[in-house]
Amino acid sequence: MANCVLAYMRRTALIARLKSRARSLKREAYALYIATRDPRVPWYAKALLGLVVAYTFSPIDLIPDFIPVLGYLDDLVVIPSLIALALRMIPPEVMSDARRQAEALLQQGKPISRAGAIMVVAIWLVIIIAVVWSIVRAVQG
Repeated sequence: MANCVLAYMRRTALIARLKSRARSLKREAYALYIATRDPRVPWYAKALLGLVVAYTFSPIDLIPDFIPVLGYLDDLVVIPSLIALALRMIPPEVMSDARRQAEALLQQGKPISRAGAIMVVAIWLVIIIAVVWSIVRAVQG
């Protein structure tokens, strides 16, 4: 019984550390949002940044958190990986300027991306349509 409790505590601590890291990367994403508007950032980095920032600040998750294991996949793996990739594409002086601005702006409240929400809803609609279409084809043929 003690082993089960210890394993549970370790797993809970690991999840808490991963969530904390994901939150810090979301703060970094706000600096990325600011960096997307800087003319010193290359166009390909701006394209990736636009997608990353829109999804990061979307009030809707692509994979809802209530789904066991997979629910936190985007928060713990996908978003941090994309943010880390985007950070490598931006010149360091641009990021330091953006981080200073982000810190000041975050004091005003958490940003929300309606574009990110629309993107997630669109992806879910495509998935639902594909599933319904597959079921109709299976029943008909």
